[in-house]
Amino acid sequence: MTRAEPQSNYQKALMGLRELIFSGELTAGSDHLETELAERMGMSRTPVREALLTLESQGLVKVRPRRGVRIVPVSAEDMREIYEVLTELESLAAENAARAGYHETELVALADAIDAMDAALAQQDLVAWAAADERFHAELVRLGGNTRIETIVDRMQDQVRRARASTLYIRPKPLQSNEDHRAVYRAIREGNAQSARARHRTHRQEAKKTLIALLDKHQLKGL
Repeated sequence: MTRAEPQSNYQKALMGLRELIFSGELTAGSDHLETELAERMGMSRTPVREALLTLESQGLVKVRPRRGVRIVPVSAEDMREIYEVLTELESLAAENAARAGYHETELVALADAIDAMDAALAQQDLVAWAAADERFHAELVRLGGNTRIETIVDRMQDQVRRARASTLYIRPKPLQSNEDHRAVYRAIREGNAQSARARHRTHRQEAKKTLIALLDKHQLKGL
């Protein structure tokens, strides 16, 4: 068994800063100095600066020369655009997955994610629900078998994750979301490509409406 390569300081800084952002410890709209963040991470400024540039390319921070770093707030307009793309690409992935003729044993990860979502809601654990929901969507895209779709969707996940984290406790209980996922799963298992695409498309469109309404209502705006 091969041993995993140790993480570089850049990787540690990147993962650490991402966790601070997603956990809300670095709040949206807040400003920070590189030196402050480096001290917080217990690192030199160089790997932290490199990590911040990566996070900027992902839309999570804005690096401003001589003015420090701003944690970019979630923008309703950004989410509108992102969900339009996600809706089309994931719906195509659902259609492709249904056409692929998967055996039920090859859909276990998809079914397990739905079961985990149900269990999380029963326990009123919205964090666990969100994690299971994310697994479902990632597995759906993987089953679609198009690596370019996987790459594009993956690039958008950080923004989606932040938007969901900021609205997780103010959104309606996502019972319908679980039902939608089960319907998509059944369509894929039965090889019904048209149903898989249509049901997932409707699911993503409704999710977009809910999210954007919450962002607008609570004024969770961008820069």
